[in-house]
Amino acid sequence: MPDVRDLQALLRSRLPIVVLESREETQAIEALRKASEPLSLPLFTWSVTEGLHRREQGYQPQRHNIQPAEVLSHIKSARQPGIYLLLDFHPYLEDARIVRLFKEIALGAEESRQTLVLLSYRVQLPPELDHLSARIAPKLPDGARLTRLVAEVIDQWARDNVGRLPRLEPGVQETLVRNLSGLSAGEARRLARKALYDDGALTGDDLPGVTRHKYELLNRNGVLSLEPDTARFADVGGLDGLKEWLAKRKAAFQGEHGVPGLPAPKGIMLLGVQGCGKSLAAKAVAGVWDVPLLRLDFGAAYNKFHGETERNIRESLQAADAMAPCVLWIDEMEKGVSTGDDDSGTSRRVLGTLLTWMAERRARVFLVATANDIQSLPPELVRKGRLDEIFFVDLPDFTTRQEIFAIHLKRRGQKPDLFDLHDLAEASAGFSGAEIEQSVVAGLYSVLGGQKTLDTSLLLKELAQTRSLSVVMAERISALRSWAAGRTVPAH
Repeated sequence: MPDVRDLQALLRSRLPIVVLESREETQAIEALRKASEPLSLPLFTWSVTEGLHRREQGYQPQRHNIQPAEVLSHIKSARQPGIYLLLDFHPYLEDARIVRLFKEIALGAEESRQTLVLLSYRVQLPPELDHLSARIAPKLPDGARLTRLVAEVIDQWARDNVGRLPRLEPGVQETLVRNLSGLSAGEARRLARKALYDDGALTGDDLPGVTRHKYELLNRNGVLSLEPDTARFADVGGLDGLKEWLAKRKAAFQGEHGVPGLPAPKGIMLLGVQGCGKSLAAKAVAGVWDVPLLRLDFGAAYNKFHGETERNIRESLQAADAMAPCVLWIDEMEKGVSTGDDDSGTSRRVLGTLLTWMAERRARVFLVATANDIQSLPPELVRKGRLDEIFFVDLPDFTTRQEIFAIHLKRRGQKPDLFDLHDLAEASAGFSGAEIEQSVVAGLYSVLGGQKTLDTSLLLKELAQTRSLSVVMAERISALRSWAAGRTVPAH
């Protein structure tokens, strides 16, 4: 619900156009009604179904003023001081005549004391009107308000089910309140009601569903994806350096222990050889810290219309803030923010949006960025302060290769103890984790094709028939490893 005082301040300033973006239309109208009362100005509403309607007792809708051009012409000619709330008017702002009428009313607003308020879930003003307007965003309920809201839902369930009390698992009510942060009061109430009314209980089993529905409400532009199954670090071979670094910061990120003057962990960059586990490690961070993992897709964010790409990124970052605590994973970041001679300026604006968010965010959102070519990234993105550390994920060493073989054999129903992991690790020198996994997959396909059962000799044969990326792209990988030496922290 919009803050009544903020609305009243805007109305007193006689700004000709006020943009109010909200999905809670009923609450927004009520807030505007309260804000307008002390100003002694009548409140009019308009919709394409009801026409113009003065919101006072005794007045009926003016259905002859249903058409957008007609109602604006009426407002302009009548010069009746007041606040004119136009509901879902944004589709008509592509008409040149509508825009001109809007502008003429706005230019005369100082004398006529007319304010046009646009209310919808999203309003994009044309450039001719943008400088004459101000925007106000609804204030989201704080923790105390959400606590009361959930308690009201529980009380309502008890009234609806006379003689019964809902089953409340200890601690779940408080966790539910935290999970509802970032939503409007109406959205939070609906999710809390669904969680309770499904089975008359609030338990830990309800929380994943609340998180999923909350994500669906926040991710309206389709740029973010919620990764449902975050890998555990037990599924990642090696990376001991990264694991130790994360373990030291887990409590601080989760807010369990705080040191005055010590900021919460911000994020890391994972650089390395392709196929060595950068993406898996990014997923595992969320699994270890037991928080949702959001993936930002730069490809889905880019839009041909000017300004829409930056808006998509900005809204996605706001959604990540609302999902906090969480991990935000940006894969192959260089594809979204690297700039070149043929760049139209979009990448630079996206970079500016991302840098602003990184500098100003207060929510517990841990950024995990992966990159294959860090040299194409702008230096202001990777400097200390923006990110906590840059880790290099190198080709796995001998011990790590043994771990990776054991992991993938066990995952596919094999018993690692029946294989000579020492010989397999020796034969796979220079192989990435992904290539080791594919050797196990290829061996299983050979068994399916009629060969003998999967054993060490069959896997050695598959390895011998494979040319690893470190051989095929030897020069490039050698250059990458040389560059990373001394500039990054080893992840292994």
